[in-house]
Amino acid sequence: MKLWRSPLAWTFLASLVLLLGVGGWLLTDPATSRSDALKTGGLAGGAIVALYALWLNDRRRRVEERRQEIERRRHELEAQRAEQDRERVADERFAKAVELLGHTADQVRVGALHALAGLARSRPAYTQTVLDVLCSYLRRPFEHPRYDEGLDRRDRETMRGEQEQEQELTVRLTAQRLVKELLPAATDAEAPAYDLDLTGAVLEYLDLTDRKIGNLLLRYASLHSSTHFSRCLVAGKAYFTGAGTGKGRSVGYFRCRDAVFASVAWFSGTRFSEIADFRNTKFAGPTTFKDAEFGGDVEFTGAHATDSLDLRRTRFAGQTDLRFASLPESVSLYNTMVRGEKNVRLPSAWDFEELHDGALRVIAKVG
Repeated sequence: MKLWRSPLAWTFLASLVLLLGVGGWLLTDPATSRSDALKTGGLAGGAIVALYALWLNDRRRRVEERRQEIERRRHELEAQRAEQDRERVADERFAKAVELLGHTADQVRVGALHALAGLARSRPAYTQTVLDVLCSYLRRPFEHPRYDEGLDRRDRETMRGEQEQEQELTVRLTAQRLVKELLPAATDAEAPAYDLDLTGAVLEYLDLTDRKIGNLLLRYASLHSSTHFSRCLVAGKAYFTGAGTGKGRSVGYFRCRDAVFASVAWFSGTRFSEIADFRNTKFAGPTTFKDAEFGGDVEFTGAHATDSLDLRRTRFAGQTDLRFASLPESVSLYNTMVRGEKNVRLPSAWDFEELHDGALRVIAKVG
């Protein structure tokens, strides 16, 4: 009984019926030979078999497509499970590394920093989070005898602190180096721009040359020895407000040549104790050095300021070169002071005004 329910049996039955029916009907025509009648009946029956073969092939195709879809879904499910496992392992690695940053042994803290950097390299989605943790570590209070303002550069470089201070300094220098390594190159237009929040951080030999940065916060930070921002791209807002101010804080040799500040560049109240080099740097957004103090030589030769420039109450105590390559229409000069005994070079649109005490004030030429 089951055999007669199958499509194949019904196909052969229909084919046989057509063969006999068409052949028998044609044989009733005297003009049709027996061979032609059988041939035509066979073609009619064969058409039924061909239709069945097409249906069968289509059914096999649909079955294969369903099988492939099930296999695809299975692979997707396995991939999701594998991704969840990797995320779980990454979260565990991250949590363990952060926990080890509080370890008393400096080598353990260094290892934790490298573990975090390794996690960011293998899982780019963690990069900003890892940078936030590194910056948070660098914002921890830190003191060292060579940060004493009374020391000259030679004494500062040879000064050593207690063992615990030297160990912590090693960890912090490692954190600074890893921050640079995790930032993309300034020339990589497709790379994301990661933010750095180093507000109030105590930093030494900070080097971010040739790196791309999002928002850069260095408010009230202390930048000891030397700081390098040459050829870097700050795509977001840069705030150095009050950097180098306060007890034990300073901004040492500040190199920022050929850099680009694409947005706000805020140096209001920053105290530069040594050379500040801004040659060929581009300030594309609102820029202010209001109330800033330059204790050493400063150079702005070839620098471009395209939005606005605020130099109100800025003090220049050393050799000063303010020959910007281009200046915006909006330049604020009010009690902008330079030293008369120093070599001072100004743009053609500016001039000096001598005060009663012999000091020189920078003013814009009239007319």
